[in-house]
Amino acid sequence: MNTDSAIAGGADAFAWRPSEGHWERSRLAVMLRRLCFPTLGAFRERAAAEPAWFWEEMVRELGIIWTRAPTQTLDLSRGKEWAVWFPGAGFNYTAAGLDRWVAEGRGDTAALIWEGEDGRGRELTYGELLDEVGRAANGLKALGIGRGDRVGIFLPLTLECAIAMLACGRIGAIFTPIFSGYGAGAVAARLNDAGARLLVTADGFYRRGQVVAMKRIADEAVAVSPTVEKVLVVRRVGDRAGGAPVVPWCEGRDVWWDELVAAQPAVCAPEDTGADETYMIIYTSGTTGQPKGARHVHAGFPLKAAADQLLCFDVQPGDWGEHDGRGAIGQDRVFWYSDMGWMMAPWLIQGALLRGAAAFLYDGAPDWPGPNRVWDMVDRHRLTVLGIAPTAIRALMRQDVAHVRRHDRSSLRALASSGEPWNPDAWWWYFREVGEGRCPVINYSGGTEIGGGIVGCTTIEPQKPCSFSGPVPGMVADVVDAGGNSVRGQVGELVVRQPWVGMTQGFWRGPAADDQRGESEGARAADERYLSTYWAALPGTWVHGDWALVDEDGSWFIHGRSDDTLKVAGKRVGPAEVESAAMTHPAVAEAAAVGVPHELKGEDVLLCCVLKPSAAGMGQNGVLAAEITEAVVAVLGKTLRPGRVLFTGELPKTRNAKVMRRVVRSLCLEKQELGDLTGLENPTAIEAIRTALRTPHTDTA
Repeated sequence: MNTDSAIAGGADAFAWRPSEGHWERSRLAVMLRRLCFPTLGAFRERAAAEPAWFWEEMVRELGIIWTRAPTQTLDLSRGKEWAVWFPGAGFNYTAAGLDRWVAEGRGDTAALIWEGEDGRGRELTYGELLDEVGRAANGLKALGIGRGDRVGIFLPLTLECAIAMLACGRIGAIFTPIFSGYGAGAVAARLNDAGARLLVTADGFYRRGQVVAMKRIADEAVAVSPTVEKVLVVRRVGDRAGGAPVVPWCEGRDVWWDELVAAQPAVCAPEDTGADETYMIIYTSGTTGQPKGARHVHAGFPLKAAADQLLCFDVQPGDWGEHDGRGAIGQDRVFWYSDMGWMMAPWLIQGALLRGAAAFLYDGAPDWPGPNRVWDMVDRHRLTVLGIAPTAIRALMRQDVAHVRRHDRSSLRALASSGEPWNPDAWWWYFREVGEGRCPVINYSGGTEIGGGIVGCTTIEPQKPCSFSGPVPGMVADVVDAGGNSVRGQVGELVVRQPWVGMTQGFWRGPAADDQRGESEGARAADERYLSTYWAALPGTWVHGDWALVDEDGSWFIHGRSDDTLKVAGKRVGPAEVESAAMTHPAVAEAAAVGVPHELKGEDVLLCCVLKPSAAGMGQNGVLAAEITEAVVAVLGKTLRPGRVLFTGELPKTRNAKVMRRVVRSLCLEKQELGDLTGLENPTAIEAIRTALRTPHTDTA
């Protein structure tokens, strides 16, 4: 298939089409038949017109059972901005994700599978996980933690991380997941904003073969977090020497996880929490200002995660009555390369457990100790769904493709991606090399405040490279101009016109965040920030902050964050478009495009490129920079010709492989203050870009 024509549209534009087998397996197809819809499009239309009807059907499809019946499905008495789902209902998501399956006789099937960077691993069945969660929940109670108390979870993505999260939900406590790569200041900011009484952390963890002293970072954070009373420590790397802790220890405050949990009974009945009761505060990784604590409820984020895993990824529990030595036949094993501090890790764990599938957790770098680590884990653990950011794929595809091909990927039935827009070369490599041309690439985009996806793909719709099939069913998404009018065939703002299960119930310290039901000054400020962030630009409409486009075939494309937009000579363009154009040159592996001030054009394009290994050293003269410039011009036109091309060995990225463009821009503007760097995975990229800026032969204009 011609790659260019596949992107441009036309009769051969679709790279993948579902087979009869995909339709036969699909739970979404089963729903369409059950509800008598002739097409998925008709189903989407009904869901958009009647959100309450849609979520009533999803509750039925997911097998959710309330401990108390809701008084109604959707309460809009305070407006769309403060929509309440299932008011009056009783629901604890851990009972639906654990007790249900054990009660149905499915307790001996895999629930969580973990592997560490150091090669250690462990698997828990649903029955074993229920016991572990019960012991941990009783341990939290022994420390004085109860309903409504906040708990910080600052851990690598281990089994204990998942168990701690579930244990909080079990007793009605509220957890806040904290990115494992944060420094003490960022950890403290979240603990203080949440008012956490307990911090769960580890003695350390491994990253690229080195030990990260996590406990020391935690201690520094707790020193300036006066609400934290206890620190619960997981043994991950060192534990003890001669009976004494290797890590710094505060007697009376610090407690070893294993010693506390082992002493507890396994049975802990789930707290009778309300469906609209807060269970998680997850902080957005904003580029400026205080992090925003998105407040999620028991029958919100977990239900949205499970629904999206069913609708988009066709995640299934399989035939529990038949086993093949690895678990139930047909049971999905879902892996998403993430960290507990990013929404995709709670999404993975909570959604997979509510679906009766197995979640695979990996605590380590994707290319350590070798570039085949991800493909090796797919092979050994027979993973069925693989989710990873496009930026991570661009880094992995720089290695010899033999690293992929020597591993068996036949267990994979769906590939997945989130976090950044694709460029065609990376998408095709993922599709052809990793998925062998037979697996759909389920592109998925949403956010922390969404609780899942706004737009996505399904396993029963044809796919264009880099595209989304449309709105995730249940999401009333649209692309609009500045006046809020729908547009097609041109780039506009991505918006959501109706509320959905999974949407944040405001920011922490908003309604129901304290006993005064939001009457405090802090609560009012949080409410105002929430409304101004998402609802103020177009009243009654959620403006997400992404540029998007719907083409003539109805395929959707994300063009990057609207706040990253470049405006050159009056023409707006998303950085992802410029980056994709640069990567059409065969020497370019990765790129980051930023806007810098220009006297005549207002803003000029500056392009930072990482070269493929085969092109190493070619950036030492102006020839390659000129060629890349012309590649961009060929795709986007002369107006968007980059004013400068830099060559760097790496781009600044977060742990889940998102490029931090604001850092690139600050460096290019020679700013002394680079902003919040707590999410930066590779600080060495900063000096690499500074070196590139000092290197001659990179100006192209």
